[in-house]
Amino acid sequence: MSPCRRIVSLVLCLLAASTGCKKEAPAAASKPAIGLVLGLGGRGDHAFNDSALRGLELWASGTKYEKAGYVEATASERQASLGPDLASRQLAPLGITPVVLQSRVAEDYEPNLQLLAEQQVSLAMGVGFMLENAVEAVARRNPALPFLLVDSPLLDAQGRIITLPNVRTVVFREEEGCFLAGALAGLVTKTGRVGMVGGMKIPLVQRYEAGFRAGVAATNPNASVLVNYTGSFTDFALGKQVGQDLLLKNTDVIFAAAGVDGLGAIQAVKEAREAGKAVSVIGVDSDPSHLAPGAVLSAVVKHVDLVVYEAIREQRQGRLQGGNVSLGLKEGGIGLAPVRLDFPGKAEALRTVDALRARIISGELKVPTQPGSAGANP
Repeated sequence: MSPCRRIVSLVLCLLAASTGCKKEAPAAASKPAIGLVLGLGGRGDHAFNDSALRGLELWASGTKYEKAGYVEATASERQASLGPDLASRQLAPLGITPVVLQSRVAEDYEPNLQLLAEQQVSLAMGVGFMLENAVEAVARRNPALPFLLVDSPLLDAQGRIITLPNVRTVVFREEEGCFLAGALAGLVTKTGRVGMVGGMKIPLVQRYEAGFRAGVAATNPNASVLVNYTGSFTDFALGKQVGQDLLLKNTDVIFAAAGVDGLGAIQAVKEAREAGKAVSVIGVDSDPSHLAPGAVLSAVVKHVDLVVYEAIREQRQGRLQGGNVSLGLKEGGIGLAPVRLDFPGKAEALRTVDALRARIISGELKVPTQPGSAGANP
């Protein structure tokens, strides 16, 4: 085994301390191991990765991760983590052992996934579109092992969607939730200028922009939308700087859709709010209101947690199948977090947003997926 491989194996053992980790078979026989390779934002991103971890650890395993390892979570902790839109769901622990690997650079994805296969996990999961090539490569080498890839389909050399029998891929219609966020921003803004901090300018994030722009136009066609991309998902300081720049341009609602960079933008709005400015921020992937109380208006919630949990449940029941799944408002894969701030006309604004949500779910209202394309017809 190479020195690098030994280090990765050691990390695996440390992160899965409760399994009694061994090099070849870390999981106890009574509790099958479920493996997860995180994207670059890693644990603590308060967004995409933490959502996946919530589904794996808190919900599927019934545990929470602390510095010393995993400890049992209480029923009240698990229930509180569901949020209002999932509060009625019955998500009982599934009797599994979580095995989590952090990727420091993109080159870690494939060896980390392969290591999970060698450790004989029952299901290997990758979260984030950047893991697409790695998941395909490792899945082809390990056809008997089921895989879950969240946030991207498998693509061939020409960019066409392909499927493998042992890979479940899940994508989201993010534009639908972003449309609601934009509609809310259009109703809240007093300056008539709203902003968006995007990460990498890729088709995935551009769907966020397209939906957000269309939503603003639906409720406030005279408002301006200022969009700045950071080109990153892991630079807190850059995200904060871009957020500050947008605030200097008189935007009073900012949509932070940039991973860790987005956390920086949230911090910029929090500090401006504390300085007395009437500004607010809309988060993405998970509700970040605990990071900036009094500054977070809402968030576009992407239920990676539920996708992970349900994939594990299906695998445990022998029902997990390959193929590509698309989730939006109708399926509960995308949602809007509670609107936590008060503003004039709030009740009417929420009724407007709910009416737009209903029209999207019914199929009456189609949300664009490309910035500059024809907007939704409200």
